[in-house]
Amino acid sequence: MSSLTEKDRPIVQLLLNTGTCPRCILRFCCVGSQTLYRHPDKDLTEDLQDFLKKTQEKEGTVCLAVVDPPCKRIRLEHTQEGAEDLNHNGALPQLPSVTEGGAAVESSAGKVCNVCLGILQQFCQADFVKKVCQKVNSADYQFTSFVFSVSLPPQLSVRERAAWLGLKQEMRNLGLSLAKDDIVQLKEAYKWIIHPQLAEELGVPADGKSLFEVSVVFAHPETDEECRFLATACPDCFKPAKNKQSVFTRMAVMKALEKIKEEDFLKHFPCPPSSPKNLCDALEIQCNNGAVFVAGRYNKYSRNLPQTPWIIDGERKLESSVEELISEHLMAEFKADSFNFSSSGREDVDVRTLGNGRPFAIELVNPRRIHFTAEEMRTLQQAINNSSDKIQVRDLQLVTREAIGRMKEGEEEKTKTYSALIWTDRAIQREDIALLDDIKELKLDQKTPLRVLHRRPLAVRCRVIHTMSSEYIDEHHFRLHLKTQAGTYIKEFVHGDFGRTKPNIGSLLNRTADILELDVESVDVDWPPTLDD
Repeated sequence: MSSLTEKDRPIVQLLLNTGTCPRCILRFCCVGSQTLYRHPDKDLTEDLQDFLKKTQEKEGTVCLAVVDPPCKRIRLEHTQEGAEDLNHNGALPQLPSVTEGGAAVESSAGKVCNVCLGILQQFCQADFVKKVCQKVNSADYQFTSFVFSVSLPPQLSVRERAAWLGLKQEMRNLGLSLAKDDIVQLKEAYKWIIHPQLAEELGVPADGKSLFEVSVVFAHPETDEECRFLATACPDCFKPAKNKQSVFTRMAVMKALEKIKEEDFLKHFPCPPSSPKNLCDALEIQCNNGAVFVAGRYNKYSRNLPQTPWIIDGERKLESSVEELISEHLMAEFKADSFNFSSSGREDVDVRTLGNGRPFAIELVNPRRIHFTAEEMRTLQQAINNSSDKIQVRDLQLVTREAIGRMKEGEEEKTKTYSALIWTDRAIQREDIALLDDIKELKLDQKTPLRVLHRRPLAVRCRVIHTMSSEYIDEHHFRLHLKTQAGTYIKEFVHGDFGRTKPNIGSLLNRTADILELDVESVDVDWPPTLDD
């Protein structure tokens, strides 16, 4: 095995004789050749045995160990408690030669690895890869590449530390060293092996930037048992969490391993680790597509339709909403798990949105279908528009997550145009309301309106009415067109909200005023891009 050198011999010999699989041995020998890990398990074992035989023949020796003093050396084959004796005596067992330990090597070939618990053995084989791919294909996702992720049982970090500490002591006896950071990570080695197999079976390349994720969650029945000593040594690292079945999470175990002293670890856990009783379980095989974002503009023609579902104390007040009328079609076509709706501001349930509409965006979570042509998006837009006379959408298009930020950029600096039908208690003439036309850049102080005080903090907001234009109707009615700073409460500007908005139409006209109808005529946000019909 050309990747190994003489300094790797003690690592290979110790780990082979303590039940470590050949791929984990390569990891501890810091072998970075990806293709080597893909060789069959049996071939790798034979190559390692041949490597030991050749190096021993060169040196004419049968034992690596430096026996000093002899009375403290414990041969592995003499006792089943060898690993435990190591912890209490602080000494490594003498390493048997290949000839002498050949039986041990042969018998360990079919056993579960004492470091990876079978991850780099059974779960690298073709039948498991096929099982993963069957799960992916049955989920019916659209994807052109994939990223593979794996979640490992927390005690693998404990066993890896134990193997390293065992090797560290042996290497020190030989005047050598093994840096923990040089060891190839188990996840990395597993991906080296599994990526080409998944890519071939799925017919698409592995790509670390892919939005389609295939993940495998491994678990082991002895996790709590093997990690319990860490909770005793470092109790502050393990705190119960509401959504966790066990306190021994990967992060908690890693934190404890960073904190525990080496001598305390050696006292409580066999180094190298003993053979496990069980193999890992592939608990879950999951697929997830990155979110897709759809944007457009909507018009709302109903005065009895909220923007989002109107539910108070668990009771639904109205049967539908703008959000639902749009999203139900997108959810069905994109086959998503859920969605998140956002827009450039919002209108009240009794307010219409006219003109070129209000910009909106919908995040579709974990969609099965992600590829749509421009023509298919137009068809989808038409389906939404045909389904209801309460709303219409335009400029429906796929956008990026980053582009959505443009909808919210400088939101309060944007302007909006409104049309309000206003009633006054005392009769008015045309000249009475003409003064409103001459007012420019009127500054308001608006306390949080009483009607939204239950969901918004109490504050005084400064807003600006840029221009107004009045349209006389009769002695008690006129229409007012306003261009305002975004975020202005128009209803409160008209009736004053019991003096909470100053000035207001009532105070400007010196009479009581109220608003009967309000329409949003334009939302001056240049997004999303206008599409040709």
